[in-house]
Amino acid sequence: MSAGGGEGSKYSLTVTKIDAGMAILLTSNNQLIEFPSYLLPPGVQPGSVINLQLSRNISQEEQQRQALREVQEHILKEFGTSLPKPPVLRVRNVTQTSAVLEWDPLDIAKSDFRGLRLYKDNQLMVHSLPINISTANTLRETKVTGLDVDHEYTFRLEQRTSASRSLSEPVQVRTHTLDNLTGIRVCFGDFESAEEVADLKECIERIGAKWTNHVSIDVTHLLCRTPSGPNYEIATALSIPVVRPDWLLACEANRKLQPALSYYTNSGN
Repeated sequence: MSAGGGEGSKYSLTVTKIDAGMAILLTSNNQLIEFPSYLLPPGVQPGSVINLQLSRNISQEEQQRQALREVQEHILKEFGTSLPKPPVLRVRNVTQTSAVLEWDPLDIAKSDFRGLRLYKDNQLMVHSLPINISTANTLRETKVTGLDVDHEYTFRLEQRTSASRSLSEPVQVRTHTLDNLTGIRVCFGDFESAEEVADLKECIERIGAKWTNHVSIDVTHLLCRTPSGPNYEIATALSIPVVRPDWLLACEANRKLQPALSYYTNSGN
């Protein structure tokens, strides 16, 4: 075995054995070296003498270093300079016993979405929320029910991603007193008289409530004379109280929210 100059080191080795893809080479000072047999020249067999020349490929090293730097810079630019932003939560509507909360579109940068959690007075709620980012940025709302009348609560939304866990700023909610009717959101079902609907809309304006023609998460009651139609079906599926118009008139007359149970619409009315 001999060493060369600037072009690298040169070695002469004897092939002693070739087996299972590995060759055993013997150096001049009787050291055994394992060597991949597929790198041997054609026709080599035990007893053959081969020459090896080893040299450092500095230009190739620099190319690999440059490629690694480019990959690292790309990873930093893609994932390291933009982090998920905390969610922004707000109150959309409040009643005596419920609150509708909504949030801005979530910005999770390049991270993976892991879910949302809702906290009430710093306690984690067992509450159904979107499980993927597409749904979370489409259905950006939730309704919390079962709250106490005239009571203050603090809500926070937690966003969990593969990069971080972040909380929204706390949102204060105070449920309404019984004489505050502004949280009522009425949807209209089937009526035989358009004039009756017009009169009911005027009543809604007088008490400071709101109305809509379509059932949504904000709707608190469905008003109808006939228990049928698309809005009735949706309201029933969502457990929204379906009441006769008398309920709304009673709320105005008594100047406070009335129990809906005795005003429920059914097929027997």
